[in-house]
Amino acid sequence: MNAPISPTLFTPSWHAELELGYARAGEYTRPVMRRHQGPLRVQKHLYAEGPEVCQHIIVHPPAGIAGGDSLNIRASVAENAWAQLTSPGATKWYRANSAAHQQVELCVAAGATLEWLPQETIVYSSAQAELRTRIELEGDARLFYWDIVALGRPAAGERFTAGHFQAHLDIRRDGQPLWHERQRVVGGDGLLDSPIGLAGQPVFATLLVSGEVDAELLERCRELKTPVRGDLSQLPGLLVARCLAGEALQARAWLIELWRLLRPALLGREAVPPRIWST
Repeated sequence: MNAPISPTLFTPSWHAELELGYARAGEYTRPVMRRHQGPLRVQKHLYAEGPEVCQHIIVHPPAGIAGGDSLNIRASVAENAWAQLTSPGATKWYRANSAAHQQVELCVAAGATLEWLPQETIVYSSAQAELRTRIELEGDARLFYWDIVALGRPAAGERFTAGHFQAHLDIRRDGQPLWHERQRVVGGDGLLDSPIGLAGQPVFATLLVSGEVDAELLERCRELKTPVRGDLSQLPGLLVARCLAGEALQARAWLIELWRLLRPALLGREAVPPRIWST
């Protein structure tokens, strides 16, 4: 008689890759590379702001990331092109018995602009989420980047009591480090409630923008009326904003308001929110 086989041997996993490339052709930024493998792709490119800014919405059809899954995204923006990448909704990392991985590699050439503006990442309790992002900027390349992380599901009464969230973020300009960060949050750890940690707030968000702003604009950003606990710091060549929030929607609303204020000053264009954010 054969022994029963453990169901864990049959745990399915998705391995997906997406490679994107953008180049300037006259007045237009055109997608010149769009290659995908597995359940990861982009919808039709849009020009909501006119031909200069090419907007793509990255879609992961399974709608969630489980143990053993791996997602790899690569995007390059050529000289003088402008790409704006976002997502149709929250990315969900499900509880799992093994780690799931996401790797993002972004390269922005001199004179080019990249806006990386995904919606929130929701990490279920007992998930094992491991993310790695590397961004290479060349010359005067411009970057507007944010991420929003929600630990657990507060609306469902779920706290982040088990599992882990781990993220590596490296930004370099001409090979020199501009931002280097490592995060690791363990479910049930004391730092989740500690005043020197997340202070009981399940959501944290980061915004990074290349360039520098004057003291007046920095103060306007700090004076935004919002329920989040957030602030901004001007570093050499990089503006950093962070917040803690009780809900992902609050953090996202704060980031969008900062984007509205900072985009004209640092990128030279008024902020036009993608329609997908309102659906």
